[in-house]
Amino acid sequence: MPGLHRKRPGMNAPLIQARGLSVGYDHAPPVLRDVTLALRAGEIVTIIGPNGSGKSTLVRALLGMIRPAAGQVTRKPGLRVGYVPQKLHLDGNLPLPVSRFLRLNQRLSDRQVQHLLTRTGVPALARHDLATLSGGQVQRVLLARALANAPDLLVLDEPTQGLDQPGTAAFYRLIEAVRAETGCAVLSVSHDLHVVMSASDRVICLNGHICCEGTPSVVSNAPEYRALFGLGTGGALALYQHHHDHDHDHDHGHDHGHTHPHPHEQGPKAAEGCAHDA
Repeated sequence: MPGLHRKRPGMNAPLIQARGLSVGYDHAPPVLRDVTLALRAGEIVTIIGPNGSGKSTLVRALLGMIRPAAGQVTRKPGLRVGYVPQKLHLDGNLPLPVSRFLRLNQRLSDRQVQHLLTRTGVPALARHDLATLSGGQVQRVLLARALANAPDLLVLDEPTQGLDQPGTAAFYRLIEAVRAETGCAVLSVSHDLHVVMSASDRVICLNGHICCEGTPSVVSNAPEYRALFGLGTGGALALYQHHHDHDHDHDHGHDHGHTHPHPHEQGPKAAEGCAHDA
């Protein structure tokens, strides 16, 4: 039955694994080259990089939406994926209540719709027109829709674009709570270095290839990361950490790398030429 279901996080076989992945378009140089990574249940992984670094291309290749030029991608059989886009393009002249939007291409009862909206912090929006919602409310509705099929993997494509710092911090706290409740993995794509860094178990810095990866503290101190982004992370990171330190009272078996060592911490994985790629 669609809806949220608690799952037991397993850190054994990867949900998705890429080996030596390269992707190119037509006769142009490869957008991605020699990318190797694994994504396991229950972890929050964020891909960061400048515009044009191949973040969206990598996600599309991992999900089987485009064919790699080299390498291979393996996915868990029957993998369920929930997707939250960076924005939703709506015709303001076409009324679309939130409850109807959640039911597009899927069957949900009134009770299931209400449960999903309550879980994502917008319980009163079922009868509201989607076009009248704020940016933060739309993102929570999109998240509710993505959770309807109880995904093994939740993919977030720049989900907080246009949100202010408190809204961004609140959204990522919600993502962390969803992960704790359901055990799903989260793959987030962003060029925002603020909250997203602290809200991750593992960060992959991408610029056509993997420049460095590890916990947020490891990556933020890596020379490859600093060459791309500099030293500052802005006020949203501190805002997230403040709320996280006071509100984080659940236990899901993960260290986050905020102040504790994490099993994924392997030190920066360096790759030459990171700061010079287009």
